[in-house]
Amino acid sequence: MTVTTFLWLESGADEAAALYTAAIPNSRVTGSTPGPDGRAFIVTLDLDGHAVTLMNGGPGHPLTDAASLQLSVHGQAEVDRLWAALTADGGTPGPCGWLTDRFGLSWQVVPDELPELMGSPEPARAGAVATALRGMSKIDIAALRAAHDRG
Repeated sequence: MTVTTFLWLESGADEAAALYTAAIPNSRVTGSTPGPDGRAFIVTLDLDGHAVTLMNGGPGHPLTDAASLQLSVHGQAEVDRLWAALTADGGTPGPCGWLTDRFGLSWQVVPDELPELMGSPEPARAGAVATALRGMSKIDIAALRAAHDRG
C-alpha cells in the first residue's frame, strides 16, 4: 500500500512542484501528466520521502487551511530559509508558524525543539512557551527558549 497526499490547486501545479522541490531538500518531481492544452495537469513529487500529487483542478477548487503540510526542521536558519521561500511572491504569514504559499497551500514550519519546549514537565514553563508561540508568526527559537527559561 502507498499513501499519497493529493492536492487540487486551481492552477500552477507545475510551478508549485518546482517551488516545493527547490525549497525542501532531498525532493524531486517524479512525474507529470499533460492536460488537453499540453500543460501539466497532474504533477507527482517526492518531498523528502513524502509522496505528493498536485492537480490543476481549475476554478472553484481552491486549497484551504483545512489541509496543510508540516515541516519539522532543525535550527532557526532552516526555519528562516523555508519561511522566506514559501512566503515569497505572494505567500502570506500566519500565526504560530503557519503560512500560506502563493498557490494557497498551508504549511507549518516547526523547529524540532518546539515539542520539547512545549512539553516541559513544568506547567509554568510549558505555558510560557505556549503564550510566546501564540504571539509569533514565524517561529523564533531563541524567544521560545527565553520564555521557557523565564517560566
